[in-house]
Amino acid sequence: MKVKDIRQSFFDFFNTNNHKIVSSAPMVIKDDPTLMFTNAGMNQFKDYFLGNKEAAFKRVYNSQKCLRVSGKHNDLEEVGKDTYHHTMFEMLGSWSFGDYFKEEAIDMAWKYLTEVCKLDKSDLYVTVFEGDKKDGIAFDQEAFDFWKKHIDEDRIINGNKKDNFWEMGDVGPCGTCSEIHVDLRSAEEKAKTSGKRLVNEDHPQVVEIWNLVFVQFNRAKDGKLSALPNRHVDTGMGLERLAMALQKKESNYDTDVFAGLIEKVVSTTKHTYGKDEATDIAIRVIVDHIRAIAFSIADGQLPSNKEAGYVIRRILRRAVRYAYSYLNYKEPLLFQLVPTLINEMGDAFNELKAQSSLIEKVIKEEEQTFLKTLDKGIQKFDAYVKEGHQAVTGKFAFELYDTFGFPIDLTQLMAEEQNLTVVMSDFTAALEEQKNRSRKAAEMDKEDWTFVNDSTTVDFVGYDQLEVNTAVQRYRAVSQKDKTFYHVVLDQTPFYAESGGQAGDKGILKIGNEEIPVFDTKKENDLIIHFVKKLPLEPNAAVTAIVNENRRRLANSNHSATHLMHHALRTILGDHVEQKGSFLNDEYLRFDFTHFAKVTEEELTEVESIVNKEIQAAIQLEDHRAMAIDDAKSMGAMALFGEKYGDVVRVVKFGNSVELCGGTHVANTSSIGLFKFTNETAVAAGVRRVEALTSAKALTFLNNKAEDLDTIKEKLKHPKNIVQGVDQLLEENNKLKKQLEAYAKQEGESLKEDLLKSVENINGTNFVAYKLNGVKADIVKDLAFQVKSKVDNLFLILGNEAEGKATITIAISDELAKEKSLHAGNLVRELAKEIKGGGGGQPFFATAGGKDPNGIENALEKAKAIITENISMA
Repeated sequence: MKVKDIRQSFFDFFNTNNHKIVSSAPMVIKDDPTLMFTNAGMNQFKDYFLGNKEAAFKRVYNSQKCLRVSGKHNDLEEVGKDTYHHTMFEMLGSWSFGDYFKEEAIDMAWKYLTEVCKLDKSDLYVTVFEGDKKDGIAFDQEAFDFWKKHIDEDRIINGNKKDNFWEMGDVGPCGTCSEIHVDLRSAEEKAKTSGKRLVNEDHPQVVEIWNLVFVQFNRAKDGKLSALPNRHVDTGMGLERLAMALQKKESNYDTDVFAGLIEKVVSTTKHTYGKDEATDIAIRVIVDHIRAIAFSIADGQLPSNKEAGYVIRRILRRAVRYAYSYLNYKEPLLFQLVPTLINEMGDAFNELKAQSSLIEKVIKEEEQTFLKTLDKGIQKFDAYVKEGHQAVTGKFAFELYDTFGFPIDLTQLMAEEQNLTVVMSDFTAALEEQKNRSRKAAEMDKEDWTFVNDSTTVDFVGYDQLEVNTAVQRYRAVSQKDKTFYHVVLDQTPFYAESGGQAGDKGILKIGNEEIPVFDTKKENDLIIHFVKKLPLEPNAAVTAIVNENRRRLANSNHSATHLMHHALRTILGDHVEQKGSFLNDEYLRFDFTHFAKVTEEELTEVESIVNKEIQAAIQLEDHRAMAIDDAKSMGAMALFGEKYGDVVRVVKFGNSVELCGGTHVANTSSIGLFKFTNETAVAAGVRRVEALTSAKALTFLNNKAEDLDTIKEKLKHPKNIVQGVDQLLEENNKLKKQLEAYAKQEGESLKEDLLKSVENINGTNFVAYKLNGVKADIVKDLAFQVKSKVDNLFLILGNEAEGKATITIAISDELAKEKSLHAGNLVRELAKEIKGGGGGQPFFATAGGKDPNGIENALEKAKAIITENISMA
């Protein structure tokens, strides 16, 4: 059974069992501060378990794109080394929200695996929770009894808390679970060792394929469990592992999920899969990682240096490094795999097909950049080795890791080739210190919610009202970076929570005689959370929630202008333009979009013109707040990749601009006043960024430009044509620069002659010590290399005083440095003490800088003494 047929059989089975299919959520999570990536099928349903939202359907199923590379579920370092862990994988899942529970879940799972998939019952084992005294939970007799209907008792295994008690996090919904494991070993191996002994022992062919979670408890911060109002079922099965079982393979990588990708890597790199373990691991890493990278980009997450983008960049660089080190492939490889991936998965996940060009371009540029970085790091490593170190210090290894992105195992590999060891204890300490800093910066300690009333849902009324009478529903204390503040949830609120690129509202909460400032508003799952620095004295009292009207009005202008601009960009540049990220507040707007060339000044002017004409046209907002998703698409509304939409959506329409959007907007485009671009730049391959201003901010920007222009006119003595005046000034400046370059060249020639004349022979060593005055650094360096090329057996030291500071430059002939064991870098560090500074460099050339020019003469004399002593000792 091919993987696409397996997926469909799962869909058909649960459809016939009265479940409704839901689409896969994006892998990158936007409105959950506790989670960076979707790492399980249940992530998009957290609000149902938490009680923040009521499920539209009691029974659902899907295939969810998952990524496990950070946090609690992090399989990254296992990927490639074994045959069944992955970064990105498909989770086939089924759910019951307050409907059926253990018995029905067990019955359906067994029926699907044994009757639809026809797995041999004698190859299956199941686990049930053995109980936990600390939590006060008994052995799961219920699950045990339900399993006995289907499987022999000796195949039902007791599981501990680690394997058979599922928790959403440190706090929140949780419950016992029951795993189904399959034994894929040969008959001979099964005869030698019972599969029962290998369950949950990390055996590559005795693996868990399905986990049935019975969600019925809530864990408080103090660790205590209480019963949830409703009981739920959450099941998840890895499609790749199921394919391994059904296709009778020994590895996930031998299934048709990966076969095409492996074949492409093999044909491209001219290596063989299945003969060498190191090569096989590298190929597995590459074919696994390309899926995670491509799907992340398709979901709107570009590689970057922070948060989720950093994780994706790390995955990409790990794959490049394996190709570089173990396949000796030193060109971009990953982007070449994208067409194969799309051919195999594009039908199931259309986002890959729709964005194939962007995915390829981004990956190729990232590969090229990292390969250059690798080259620089290798050069630095080679220079380090030439300095004669007996081992690679942890400090240097960490510098390679931190600055050049070198994985430590690559540094170890290069060190091994040079018969050196890496001081891993120091590297580990430096890495842990960095992690602790990052962890401390991001650490947020949240208390349990204190509930003020029985309400569980939050009504947002901020589209129509900026002030509303409401009540506190719940609150909690939060600590971060040694500061304590509070989260407050209201029954209804006019405050817009940060979402869709729009910053959260600020304002005040009036409670009796108190006025409590709200300094931010964010979403956590489906809750709207108001950030305050203190709690009301009377949480039960009536609350008046008031949004800062001026900030909201300016944010509305920027958001509506973003929609007009998006449509104008597509009009001028083409329909390939699609939003890839945005941010706006009351100050400015920023917009990232797909485009494969710099946007010219002429194109930006055209876009500006279109937007300003639509502002002047006073187009009324058409706000469709509850439209069926299919009707919205028929209307022309764009659904952005990487966003999760429900069956009912909000559509915002200004003339020809039609978008799905939950943000706040102006009622009429005339309220925007004015639109002006301020910047255009690249973000990544195929992605550009523009920044712009609206309303009073745009007018101030233009007024400042006009003032600058008046100042320039005044400095140019009010020319008739200011452009010609500037051109004339530039022309004169270029002439002067050429004259200065000519003078500098003449001066350099003169200084070179002086240096050559000052050569002093000390026992066969040609020694030059010379003090310069006010010479540019590049000329000093050039002089040193010119003299070095003219004089054999040279030791040259130049001191230079410029702008109140001192520099020392040392150049040594290669032969002299080797014969006399001289090292310019070490010498310059010692001599730099005379000028109260520091420096370093290579054995043959080095420089230092300091703040005391008075020490230059001492440095020159000390250098001569060192050389004289060195020569006489030799």
